[in-house]
Amino acid sequence: MAVCKDSFFSDLKVVEFSSVLAGPAVGMFFAELGADVIKIENKTTGGDITRSWKQPSEKTDTAVSAYWSSVNWGKKHLFLDLDDPIDRSKALALAANADVVISNFKPSSAQRMGVDSASLRAQNKQLIFAQLNAFADPEDESPAFDAVLQAEAGFLYMNGEPDRPPVKMPVAMIDILAAHQLKEGILLALLQRARTGEGCTITTSLMESALASLVNQASNFLMNGHIPQRMGTLHPNIAPYGDVFYSADGFPLLLAVGTARQFHQLCHCLDLLYLLQKTAFQTNSSRVQHRDDLHDLLAESMAKRTIEDLMATFKANGVPAGRIRDLQSVFEKPEAQAMILKETTQEGEETLRIASVALKFS
Repeated sequence: MAVCKDSFFSDLKVVEFSSVLAGPAVGMFFAELGADVIKIENKTTGGDITRSWKQPSEKTDTAVSAYWSSVNWGKKHLFLDLDDPIDRSKALALAANADVVISNFKPSSAQRMGVDSASLRAQNKQLIFAQLNAFADPEDESPAFDAVLQAEAGFLYMNGEPDRPPVKMPVAMIDILAAHQLKEGILLALLQRARTGEGCTITTSLMESALASLVNQASNFLMNGHIPQRMGTLHPNIAPYGDVFYSADGFPLLLAVGTARQFHQLCHCLDLLYLLQKTAFQTNSSRVQHRDDLHDLLAESMAKRTIEDLMATFKANGVPAGRIRDLQSVFEKPEAQAMILKETTQEGEETLRIASVALKFS
């Protein structure tokens, strides 16, 4: 029997004092799981700044943008001026009865308006206050949008093609990673509160979330002194992994061959079994060392076959490969269509976005 994910947090009240992407993504996560999420927006500035982040093709006379829509599904929106005593009292009343408060206010701003952790938890001992900062030091209130953190945490330096300028990832990846950290913290705090009856304050930062996500690249440096260089899609430890090829009909695809068996199957699929006898390609280490020569041989073979033939053959033989798709092609997939969330805003505008919860419960 399937479990309705919309009911998981049907008795949870979340107040969101956050804007842009990371904090609102956390609020939307709980909204998708059934929570009552109330987003407080600054009425003196027209609300969340991302309402105005519109592409040239978007209508200029609408109250929302596609960017804003991406992380603000399923919420109630209140426009308040927290420097106004009447509006602030409304916000404080909401927080006094909330289970969770999500904030990305600068600490000095939160304290000035009385919506900091200490002030709110003094009135609501069971409150879970989730604070997102830019940097590990909460006193560092330097502006820090996602691209700044991609630069400061090493992602930009590593990302891009050799001998070309650094490349920013095309989504606000550090914001998304920080949102996951904050979600996990809130879930842990809810578990603790269920056991003890006590709330708590959770704090994370964009910088710490970014650093925690360096994983193997961090270990390559910490253990071997290796400073990752820009390699495009290539993997520093595995070959052929991340290599891009083109089919006879001009479609790009990528290989992610991570085991000896998969490499054997790849050679079988392409009628290149003789490569297994060559010393240069017999181990992963040697394939990494001679990846350019290997790429040329594989590319020559793949260029003789259609994309459908290649993908069907790889799938049948357990070779990890993917077509490099644009978003129109991605959203032709049934699983992508099934994750589209629709909503009509308070202003009567139809909006679309992809679900942030990719979980199934049974």
